[in-house]
Amino acid sequence: MMGAPHGDKRIDGMELKGYKQRNFKKAVALKYDPGKDRAPRMTAKGQGHLAEKIIALARLHGIPIQEDPALVQVLSQLDFYQEIPPEVYLVVAEILAFVYSMHQRRASHFGRKE
Repeated sequence: MMGAPHGDKRIDGMELKGYKQRNFKKAVALKYDPGKDRAPRMTAKGQGHLAEKIIALARLHGIPIQEDPALVQVLSQLDFYQEIPPEVYLVVAEILAFVYSMHQRRASHFGRKE
């Protein structure tokens, strides 16, 4: 949502004084187990404070974060544990490739093989 100027708004016949839309942060988390899943699944979603908690948990656990508002908008429409739709396979595949390459670089940096 984009911010709107202060002012009076009418919604379904109700007048709201000083109404202001806010630009809420949104977050979606995906999980993919190639041995079990045909496609990545949506495992968490939220906006505002909940989105910030999802992002904080990802950072805490070293999970890479990719910012893509259009993709988040599509994925946030999914039910929990629902597979991503085929229309976003390519974009999600690019993100997964990025994540896997980061894991490989981190492993080689620390002398481990993953």
